[in-house]
Amino acid sequence: MNAHGAVPGLMIAAPRSGSGKTLLTLGLMRALRNKGLAVGAAKCGPDYIDPAFHAAATGRISVNLDSWAMAPELLRGLANMAAENGNGAADLVLCEGSMGLFDGVRGAPGRTGSSADVAAALGWPILLCVDVSGQAQSAAAIVKGCAVYDSRIRVAGAILNRVASERHRRLAADAIEALGVPVLGALPRDKKIELPERHLGLVQAQEIAGLETLLEEIAGFVAGNCALNEIVALARADGAGALTKIAALPPPAQRIAVARDAAFSFLYPHILEGWRALGAEIIFFSPLANEPPPPDSDLCWLPGGYPELHAGQLAAAEQFMAGLRGFAQTKPIHGECGGYMVLGEALIDAKGESHAMAGLLAPGFSFAKRSLHLGYREARLAASHPLGRAGARLRGHEFHYATMQTQAGEDPPFAHVIDAHGGSERGEGSRRAHVSGSFFHLIAAA
Repeated sequence: MNAHGAVPGLMIAAPRSGSGKTLLTLGLMRALRNKGLAVGAAKCGPDYIDPAFHAAATGRISVNLDSWAMAPELLRGLANMAAENGNGAADLVLCEGSMGLFDGVRGAPGRTGSSADVAAALGWPILLCVDVSGQAQSAAAIVKGCAVYDSRIRVAGAILNRVASERHRRLAADAIEALGVPVLGALPRDKKIELPERHLGLVQAQEIAGLETLLEEIAGFVAGNCALNEIVALARADGAGALTKIAALPPPAQRIAVARDAAFSFLYPHILEGWRALGAEIIFFSPLANEPPPPDSDLCWLPGGYPELHAGQLAAAEQFMAGLRGFAQTKPIHGECGGYMVLGEALIDAKGESHAMAGLLAPGFSFAKRSLHLGYREARLAASHPLGRAGARLRGHEFHYATMQTQAGEDPPFAHVIDAHGGSERGEGSRRAHVSGSFFHLIAAA
């Protein structure tokens, strides 16, 4: 941190999705760590998966920074968390942008969910990753457009990606540097260095065999083609000011049992760390290991993840299922997305095979015929809940391909939600006695 307590940081953004931000970000994180720097990590927007890769690359927790779901003071507090997070102060924070630099939703000024909003709120300059495939000098027009489109931000440097030759690099770099934007690296086309993908984006970090070797390869690739010292020198926090720790929302209980394994992994780090900061105790257990929620916990939380890939194993986990049903007799359980599906009657996998689930809520869910549901949601709690009183508003995100096999009308809704783009409010999720679930992934209190 600088003398004013602000976090020196750098936003790694791009004009569009698919430009190579993730590869560049991971390479820089690991390469700088290999140079002896303590690198804090952050991700713009609601993506669950990239932060786990950041954590593997840096050895530190990566936090989500979302300008639509989070108030500016929460953004600053979480930036501070990224800079400290129990491992000592970082030398800088690298934040991976989402989509294109200015892409977001309708919202109040500074609250559109764009990477530009976060950079502006924290005073972080932009390192622009530009895919120059199929163009040369024209790339300068794209960089210029990004540089002048929003006066709140500063494009401090550029990295060229998918460069075909030295001549190609020179033509694009000379045109961009004529604008006054330094080109601090040029990554050649290399299909040998890439990350596997799945329908919800990248495969989870813990699923990749040899991840450490891959991260070292990416770091060497980036370090060999980028000016690391000059990139570090770009990091600033000109407008952030002193940053204080702040939680996204109060903990829903004192002792919280959280499912965590390959089937349940999508719970934002800032939520857990915020609960801990306010005195809650987090106890992890593994449904895939047939572990029930610890009975001395006050609340059970089933995060999202990929339960459809492990539906047979979950259905056969008798101790987990019996423990879950017993817990629900007297104590609250909440499931988010994948956790919601496990609380329902049945889960049909992509092959069309049905697996009995906990039966604590009415709906069944199917992946046999996928249907994408995606976007920001603002939720109004339908009834008093450990997350807040009836009517309390929460902001979050929905991203899944499951379809509901039965209507949740047998259960009242968990919340009433509205899309960030507007439209009418609708019921979402289910609640029954002490149990609730929803496709809504909680990010912060509204």
